[in-house]
Amino acid sequence: MTSCSKKVTNSIPDLNFNKDWLFKKEAPDTANRIDFNDADWRSLNLPHDWAIEGPFSNKYNARTGGLPVHGIAWYRKYFTVDSKFSHKQISIEFDGAMNNAKVWLNGEYVGERPYGYIGFELDLSNHIKFGEENVIAVQLAPEDLAARWYSGAGIYRNVRLKMNESIYIPQYGTYITTPNVNKNNAQVNIETKIKTIENLASKVKLRTTILNAEGNVVANNISEVSINGTSEEKTSIVLNIENPNLWDINYPVLYTAISKVEVNNEIVDEYETKFGIRTIKFDKDKGFLLNGNAVELNGVCMHNDQGSLGTAINFRAKQRQMEIMKSMGVNALRTSHNPPSPEILKACDELGIVVIVEAFDEWKIGKVKNGYNKFFDDWHERDLRDMIKRDRNHPSVIMWSIGNEILEQGKKDGWKVAKMLNDICHDEDNTRPTTVGFNYYPQPFDNKLAQYVDIVGMNYWPENYNEILEANPNMIVYGSETSSLTSSRGVYNLPIEFTEKHDTNHVSSYDVIVGPPWAYPPDVEFDAQAKAPKSLGEFMWTGFDYIGEPTPYGGRDNSTDGYWNDDWPSRSSYFAPVDLCGFPKDRYYLYQSQWTSEPMVHVLPHWNWEGKEGKIIPVYSYTNCEEVELFVNGKSFGKKVKGKDITEIPAEYHGFKKGLYKSKYRLSWNVPYQPGSLKVVGYIKGKKVVSKEIKTAGKPANISLSVDRTEINADGNDLSFVTVKIEDKDGNICPMADNLVNFNIEGEGVLAAVGNGDQTSLASFQVPNRKAFSGMCLLVVKSTETKGTINITATSKGLQSVKCAIKTN
Repeated sequence: MTSCSKKVTNSIPDLNFNKDWLFKKEAPDTANRIDFNDADWRSLNLPHDWAIEGPFSNKYNARTGGLPVHGIAWYRKYFTVDSKFSHKQISIEFDGAMNNAKVWLNGEYVGERPYGYIGFELDLSNHIKFGEENVIAVQLAPEDLAARWYSGAGIYRNVRLKMNESIYIPQYGTYITTPNVNKNNAQVNIETKIKTIENLASKVKLRTTILNAEGNVVANNISEVSINGTSEEKTSIVLNIENPNLWDINYPVLYTAISKVEVNNEIVDEYETKFGIRTIKFDKDKGFLLNGNAVELNGVCMHNDQGSLGTAINFRAKQRQMEIMKSMGVNALRTSHNPPSPEILKACDELGIVVIVEAFDEWKIGKVKNGYNKFFDDWHERDLRDMIKRDRNHPSVIMWSIGNEILEQGKKDGWKVAKMLNDICHDEDNTRPTTVGFNYYPQPFDNKLAQYVDIVGMNYWPENYNEILEANPNMIVYGSETSSLTSSRGVYNLPIEFTEKHDTNHVSSYDVIVGPPWAYPPDVEFDAQAKAPKSLGEFMWTGFDYIGEPTPYGGRDNSTDGYWNDDWPSRSSYFAPVDLCGFPKDRYYLYQSQWTSEPMVHVLPHWNWEGKEGKIIPVYSYTNCEEVELFVNGKSFGKKVKGKDITEIPAEYHGFKKGLYKSKYRLSWNVPYQPGSLKVVGYIKGKKVVSKEIKTAGKPANISLSVDRTEINADGNDLSFVTVKIEDKDGNICPMADNLVNFNIEGEGVLAAVGNGDQTSLASFQVPNRKAFSGMCLLVVKSTETKGTINITATSKGLQSVKCAIKTN
């Protein structure tokens, strides 16, 4: 299976077209004209998300982050193409533009694409003035009430200018499959498209070479292709690789296929494709098989944003998100609820994370006034086919999801749309199954939608997996969206009660709160998966907190339209085990205790409870060890055995009336509070293997800076994420500190963003200061294009300042 492709044409690679654009919001409709006066427009580089610049305001919908995600804005760019290239085919490729994009070149309309999550390419050849200045203009017009979460706004993904000869490999021009694989040999099938824009008859050579991860040639082929007239010819070859290294979750080995088109002994086009050799199979009894081995899907759903960076795509931001997920034990991603960026699929290819690529959140029936339903009839087939052709070449991709919680579930003829989309998927790629995330059980079965997808995803019905399988013994089922528990990092409300809201607009990290009617603690899904061994696994909602949809705050239900501003300033989600900055909440460790094998132990809450001396504080521990012993100020409070000792937690969900759920995944003690230390020790077979300790912190005294990478690329795009902690004089984190930290950045770096994970903060993400939340905040710096050093100084009133340095190479 293949991964993203890079094209080189007659020594001219695809040109990065991100630099030196002009931008203006609310510019007049005449901004498409060649002679339009844009002298006062802002200059910037792409990718760009205008909405993340703010400001936060109650006049915007909290469901989409309380940010200006709608309106009309224009981008313009001046460029010149040398007259020596006048014989070439010139096109522009956008990886995504949010949304309702329309494009003009030199005042002439070129094309449009309404769906902001899909890439598109437009032919500019007939409108280019070779050897002269050209101006391209892009209008974006995202509408209010067009999304159920923060979508961002702008040309937020990468843009390239392409220059092709008259014979070339077009967009999405290769398709690689590995149908027969064993330890001794892998059959690699490569289907290549060759396109000509001139009316001619010719024979061309297609030279294909496969390189291993070390760059050595392991297979090659030369074939002849006949070109007749203006056409797009398709040719297929089979290559064999001896002793292949398989792409796997633990060893994601990638190969490179290089396809060269030769005309009259001259290479006129070259196309590179990264790919992995692997097999996938879905079995109703054995589950998901990767290279013949059963793999339980420990998955997360993820929205498109990158926290305080917004949606403007950055590979390092996506890579870091998935690295954090993998450290939690995640091995699978669902790209809810839209086609993903190429960057996150590249990260998953390289990290060994399998992916469900999702196409739509709506079909013909809308959930929000201006959603995708407005475009479905005209665009669904092209959008779906383009998504598959672009992404079928990633070894990480294992399923195509054609919809999420679509309202056609309740219609007697809803199966017709499901079948149509299912057939399109099979036509473009018959190597992967289709799926849908269904939530209105049992409607998708009664109305036969479930019968027209290959694998049935269930959102929030943990008690019904076996019931579904018993009624449909040939179906394959999994939890496509699970849990939806909410919490705020470092916040603990006592006593533990049956309530989902608090006057702070935060949610307790004891992770026991009864929330919306579909939500339930992770413990419930752990039990459900154990009771349904034929289930493929789960995709919990969500891996990272995201901007918008501030459930349980906002005053609206998931299925309603309109503004969610009743509980302002709540403007970001509380769902994830990791906050908007990428800082783990306690729930991160609960999942880690189930999804990882390296011994770990975690303890909560913090141990700063001034005024509660002598009062009982519930203490929880999460572990993958057999036993945990709790020590308070050096005194043992006894051992607890995982799976035997039970913790009762409040719950209410489909099939479980409001009450106490008995969890075997949490160990707990009731401890009279005294300042000092809280320590847990994990045991396996009676031996101490891991421990963790937290201490009562004194007054804030210092700032600590921890850099995720001390060396980054000097390419103008690479990022370093700096974790900022407020500590006492002994280096203990102050768990309730909210000090304002100021940042000074000098040298070869610039401010990219700040954040702190507080879902209620209305402070800008793009200023050089941030208040701590629960003792922590985040600074993100971006390199310039000059090698050197980024010097960072952090200061705060009354605290010792601190410095750190990052090299750019």
